[in-house]
Amino acid sequence: MRRILRTLFWGVLVFAAAWLVASLPGRISIIDAGPYTVETSDSLALATLLLVFIVLYALVRLMMLILFVPRAGSLWRGGRRRRAGDLAVTRALVALAAGEKADARREASRARALLGDTPQTLLLAAEAGRLAGRDDEATAALRALAARKDSAFLGLRGLLANAITRQKWSEAAAFARQAEAAHPGAAWLRHERAQLAIRSGDWAEALTLAGPGGAGLAGVGPGGAGPASPAAASPVAALAVGAALAEANPDRAERLARQALKADPSFTPAVLARAAQLRARGREKNAQAVLADGWKRAPHPEIAALALAPVTDKLARAKAAQQLTAGLPDHPETHLLLARTALDAGVVGEARRHLEAVKTSGLNQRRAWLLHAELEEEDRGDTEAGRLAQRDALRRAAAADPDPEWRCATCHTPQPVWRAACPVCLTPGSLTWGSAGGPAGGAGLEHGGTGTRVITRAA
Repeated sequence: MRRILRTLFWGVLVFAAAWLVASLPGRISIIDAGPYTVETSDSLALATLLLVFIVLYALVRLMMLILFVPRAGSLWRGGRRRRAGDLAVTRALVALAAGEKADARREASRARALLGDTPQTLLLAAEAGRLAGRDDEATAALRALAARKDSAFLGLRGLLANAITRQKWSEAAAFARQAEAAHPGAAWLRHERAQLAIRSGDWAEALTLAGPGGAGLAGVGPGGAGPASPAAASPVAALAVGAALAEANPDRAERLARQALKADPSFTPAVLARAAQLRARGREKNAQAVLADGWKRAPHPEIAALALAPVTDKLARAKAAQQLTAGLPDHPETHLLLARTALDAGVVGEARRHLEAVKTSGLNQRRAWLLHAELEEEDRGDTEAGRLAQRDALRRAAAADPDPEWRCATCHTPQPVWRAACPVCLTPGSLTWGSAGGPAGGAGLEHGGTGTRVITRAA
């Protein structure tokens, strides 16, 4: 109805205009040259002028159409390619969802050929290559994606996932750093970087990512687990010790060891690392003071091993052991150390007294009974009483509690050596020293010609 009314309105308007033109009075002289004069009515002149305008307009439009035919054809072909490319993208997505590897690769390649290397087509090509097991294709597409400013984060995240799948931890850590630079502020990426730093043994970077108090390591561990247990060490202290042991620059290593000891003064690896640095700088008195304080806080066999290392005379070692343990004289670990050094020095009575104190304390570990058997052999020799006492001690050792060892407080996996993070669950600072009955502090260090590494050793 509206269309009819509109048509009628314009028809009436045109009719009125034509009637107005036809009713115009007067004449117009077009040519007046000498004896020649051309005249016409006003209405005819206006109609002729209108007709000339229409003809000129049609000619101009025709010329424009002729000039722009190639461009119009190009636009038409481009639209057709876009429609075909969009259809290829859709088919590639469907093939990926259905797990059809060959179809996904074919349609992704077709989409790239039709639409070019756009973020969408590159991402499709990478996923199709990954699904088909063509890592070279997937990596090439992801690198092309990462090279674009508008999609760098997508490419870097894909390269990061590929590196993690191939267990290339150092390479994955590099991609994670680039991804955070391309898209800063992603919390999951910081956690991923911390976990990768721990996997690759880059303790300095892990310590930097941990932040004050280790807050940046929240969620690093098995399935995003939180802190291990109250018995575990401070993550900052553990990572600082790991970074100090791996640091080649002595000044930076010393700063890291001080940081570790400040974060947890009772953490034996920090005590050992700091004391070793002081000894290397010729400050033996300060090193012994750090070791004595560490023994008082958390006695451990390796503190004694490091403290007594410079002393070769057996009687002098027994005396040095007494000085080391003076701050904690009644601890079973103190009695075990004093019994060991007294027995080595030939002071059998003193060794027996300390071993009796160990039994009185309730400590029933294999190492204590083995030391007792050695004492009986040294004291009574190859006699009937001596052999009976040794057999009794060895029988008790077989049934005794296991000796202390490193065990993760999060996943409870035993480890032969101390590490800054559990190699199984990657929880930093989770390794504790103790037997099945509970933790007993500390860690150990072995000093070699090429550096220092953490180990454990029985008393």
